[in-house]
Amino acid sequence: MAVINKRLMAGREYMIRNEITVLKSISKGHKNIVTLWDYFETQNNVYLVTDLCVGGELFDRICAKSYFLEEDAAKLVRTVMSAVEYLHSHGIVHRDVKPENMLYRSKDEDSDLLLADFGLSKAMDEQQFSPLTNTCGTPGYMAPEIYQKLGHGKPVDIWAMGVVTYFLLCGYTPFDRENQVDEVQAICNADYAFEPAEYWTGVSDTARDFINRCLVIDQRQRMTASEALAHPWLAQPASSADAQQPDLLPALRKNFNAKRTWKRAILGVRAAGALKAGGEARRATMLSEMDLGQEQQEKMREQAHLAKRDAEEESSRLDSALVYSYN
Repeated sequence: MAVINKRLMAGREYMIRNEITVLKSISKGHKNIVTLWDYFETQNNVYLVTDLCVGGELFDRICAKSYFLEEDAAKLVRTVMSAVEYLHSHGIVHRDVKPENMLYRSKDEDSDLLLADFGLSKAMDEQQFSPLTNTCGTPGYMAPEIYQKLGHGKPVDIWAMGVVTYFLLCGYTPFDRENQVDEVQAICNADYAFEPAEYWTGVSDTARDFINRCLVIDQRQRMTASEALAHPWLAQPASSADAQQPDLLPALRKNFNAKRTWKRAILGVRAAGALKAGGEARRATMLSEMDLGQEQQEKMREQAHLAKRDAEEESSRLDSALVYSYN
């Protein structure tokens, strides 16, 4: 059950309405889409009774495996693309397809993988097509037409699936950059490559072609979900018995853990900023989010106190920079 605090969602109530409307229309229609069983609200909260997903997120499950081959990635992509094709056939665009929104129903090895979180989804009128123009989604997975406000629809989900596929094969997204401005520019220009080569050695040309056909700037030339399912990489995936496929898991873990370490560093800066502003509760929450042990948390607190002392002696220019980094 999802419990949504109305006060915290003030100004974003449309996301709750979207999720309820969409899930009501497609629930129980596809085994890889989360089902809404019931919903109700009180004065303070909205309650969504959905499938209980206790198997964890997609990438966490992959990292827990003993090995992960290209054919395993193809099976996962085929599963999610099938769910996306079902949504599109019912006039719905998800608009936030990413690994974090792919959940396993149970911890069983053969558990169903479910596409979840329909807060940004939209039911589109097929008879009177009107492209969507609002900017929404998760930055690294958003298609160029969203940033450029050209009007968007179902093709944004195919672009996101291209990013997800790339991510599943190497552990990082194709448009990773040092800052968001460069990342957006890379997305709008489809500026990506299968590099560094060490992480792509052994990945088939068919897999690369699938990604290339998803990450097409012109949304009119992008594959549809049905065409993606008919692509050789999904329709006729290579078997490990046919060719010696390399184990992708070591690179996936290495790159995923590096990204998680970077996230912890960012949270550390934010925690120091929260402490400087006197945000005790906020700081405690951020420290817990970093998944650190007690000793590491104490060390972080000590560093944060030192940061606070130094910050009080800094010039207004440096003080402004700290606030900017925190935001």
